[in-house]
Amino acid sequence: MTRTPRTTRRSRTVALSATAVVIALGATACAGPSSGSGSGAPGKGGTLTILDKADFDHLDPQRVYTTEGSSMDEEIVRTLTGWDETGPKPKLVGDLATDTGTPSKGATVWTFHLRHGVKYQDGTEVTAPDVKYGVERFFSSDINGGPPYASQWLVGGADYKGPYQGKELGSIRTPDMYTIVFHLNQPVADFNETTAMPGWSAVPKAHDTGSTYDTKVWSDGPYMIKSYTKNKELILTRNTHWSQSTDPIRQQNVDEMDVEFGQDEAAIDQQIKADAGTARTSIQQWPIAGSDLAQLAGDPSLKSRYYKIPAPGINYLAINTTRVKDLKVRQAIEYAIDKTTVRGAFGGSAYGDYATTMLSPGIGGYRKFNLYSANPAGNLAKAKELMQQAGNPRPAMSIAVENTPTQEHFADAVKTALGRIGIHVNISPIDAADYFSTVDNVKNQYDLTWGDWIADWPNASTVLPTLFDGRLIKKNPQANQDLSYLNDPKVNALIDKAAGMTDVKQRNAAYGQMDRQILKDAAVVPLTYMNFSDMSGSKVGGVIPDTILAEPSLVHVYVKH
Repeated sequence: MTRTPRTTRRSRTVALSATAVVIALGATACAGPSSGSGSGAPGKGGTLTILDKADFDHLDPQRVYTTEGSSMDEEIVRTLTGWDETGPKPKLVGDLATDTGTPSKGATVWTFHLRHGVKYQDGTEVTAPDVKYGVERFFSSDINGGPPYASQWLVGGADYKGPYQGKELGSIRTPDMYTIVFHLNQPVADFNETTAMPGWSAVPKAHDTGSTYDTKVWSDGPYMIKSYTKNKELILTRNTHWSQSTDPIRQQNVDEMDVEFGQDEAAIDQQIKADAGTARTSIQQWPIAGSDLAQLAGDPSLKSRYYKIPAPGINYLAINTTRVKDLKVRQAIEYAIDKTTVRGAFGGSAYGDYATTMLSPGIGGYRKFNLYSANPAGNLAKAKELMQQAGNPRPAMSIAVENTPTQEHFADAVKTALGRIGIHVNISPIDAADYFSTVDNVKNQYDLTWGDWIADWPNASTVLPTLFDGRLIKKNPQANQDLSYLNDPKVNALIDKAAGMTDVKQRNAAYGQMDRQILKDAAVVPLTYMNFSDMSGSKVGGVIPDTILAEPSLVHVYVKH
């Protein structure tokens, strides 16, 4: 999943056993709800202001695949299952469903029973056919950008083209108005964790506006869209038909949520730090700017409203292997990158530890290794030696980054490092709101691409297959996650091997081997294992550090009076 994104994106082709789920969740324990400064019971009423540097890539639940968009959707739409993060570690619970689902036939069939009395914003009841229709939207070419699990796992998904031509997907069955059954083409023991993602939600056919649904999402959550002016403002107001008695995850404490887009990251940081006026009832969703992070992270006066959220994810530089074809050149880039200056652009040590692998600590399958420079500042002599072995080319390469100061400082660090070995880097800033939809399109012409990735849930199966299965490139030309365009038969074979394993240790070993092969291919430069830091104003309470999305969760948020 991409986070800007803190990130969301991923593709998984593996079934986790229950044991693996327990191990994964145990490794990502999070703090309970934070009340910010002060104490007292949650307040009711008031307006929460959310300050974001750019608009959401998508809010359409079948298209969203960034953490900011996914976190915002939790206020608007409900999913079959969801994560209760009020305890010491995330707990999977039923959301629209009464429980976390029932597997049968070797986890190739999953049955969910819906709660009675869940209402849309117009007072009509949510039904199983609405969920079926919502999931079927995943398959339409007009609705692209979301995760690939439905098309990978549902029987007949490879050939289904979505509901807009009047056809249904037979592997999703609704024997009655409150029961939905999914038939899978392989065992998926943790399918019920997939169904906690936004796309596994209900969309009433009568209110589906197709490709414009982003601004017209029909709510069955505590808040509904009152108005949405793209790139300017989103205002959510109470869904008066939502009932706390049917919702085990969310509360409805504030009257409105006002999301304002377009301020510079540093301006947002300083506004919330100053804690004056509406800033006192404001929060940010995108991380603190790299230029501010070190100072704000160490400011004791901000401690009660500063959220450092560990992310099961990685910040990385993808090398397009179809454009940078010489392995020696790619290896030279691995040695040349100065991770100290790169991390400095993102805020220094508070942002995270230096990375040498694509799997981060705490993710099932992680193995500690380092194939390149032992010094985070790089090994210039080795990089020059490899360029010499490649014939001393002096190529020009383009790097794609977001058009933010943090990202552009990062690009400058890469340009300086690669300039030392004769590679001229042209920086291509892309509007942050459109970044992933741009770089994920296979028509892009970038040699180097910044990316970050947060596991859809904490296992390697939600990281490596999505980012490096070369067979998915043709399947997802407008939503390709393989920014390295790596299509290594060795990696693909390991993906398939892991998919067939039920033993947790064996499967994790396969993922560790896969991670090593990807680094042997020099397809990407791992940069940092990420933390995300955000702030709120002093009158904001009930914020939950969401370690699944690495976002400040707003499901219990309130404004103090």
